Amino acid sequence: MSTFIEMDSTVTLADQLADEEAGPVVLINTFVVPPEDADALLEVWSRDAAIMKRQPGFISTQLHRGIAGSGAFLNYAVWQSVAHFRAAFANPEFRAKLSEYPESARASPHLFRKVEVPGICIA
Repeated sequence: MSTFIEMDSTVTLADQLADEEAGPVVLINTFVVPPEDADALLEVWSRDAAIMKRQPGFISTQLHRGIAGSGAFLNYAVWQSVAHFRAAFANPEFRAKLSEYPESARASPHLFRKVEVPGICIA
């Protein structure tokens, strides 16, 4: 099982899962493994993604890997709401798969919403 490290120690994933605001959210989850464990991480992540893809409220996901042989990965997943993500995250089938991640893996999941910056990006 991977080690969970909060991306923001002042607002934990548990705090975020309690949020009831409507609207879409983006899960950013970084994984870091030694390069020799990258294939194992990819295998487990693929099975997890297949489970999540079947859940209500799932919109999309994309996995990225650091270049030059890096063992750093970034998962970007879009959900219709925190409530949808919370239900999917609590799904027993998904929870059972968490123990299959390499012990060397460090994961940092965090939920985000778009921010509007005038002249640069829209919410």
